[in-house]
Amino acid sequence: MFARDPEKMESFLGADSNFKGELNVKGTLRVDGSVEGRLNGDCVILSERALVKGEIQGKKLVIGGRVEGNLRAQELVEIKSKGKVIGDIFTPQLVVTEGAQFNGRIEMEKEGAKVIDLPLKGQEA
Repeated sequence: MFARDPEKMESFLGADSNFKGELNVKGTLRVDGSVEGRLNGDCVILSERALVKGEIQGKKLVIGGRVEGNLRAQELVEIKSKGKVIGDIFTPQLVVTEGAQFNGRIEMEKEGAKVIDLPLKGQEA
C-alpha cells in the first residue's frame, strides 16, 4: 500500500491493547486495539477492530475501525468499507469506500492555496 522506508520506525498497538494519552510515532503506526487520547504519526492505519476516542494527525490516515474524534491529514484520509468516523476531517484529499460511515464536517483546503481577486472588466485600478 505505502512504500516502506527502512529509516522509519514501524509501531504496532495490538488487538488486546488499551492506551490512554498521547502517542507520537515516526513512521507508520498500526492500531488494532483501543486508544483514548491523541495519535500522531507519518502514516496511521486503524484495523477493523480498532477504536480511537480522540484526535488523529499524520500525513496519511487509513481508517478501517471506529474513530470518535477529528482527523487531520497533510496528504490523505481514507475511510475503508468497515470504517466509521464521528468527527471532523481536515485533509486535502479524501477517499471514502462504499459502506463506510461518516458523521461530521469535511474541510478540504490545500496548503498554500491562495485566493486571488481579479478586477472586473471596466473596474481596473
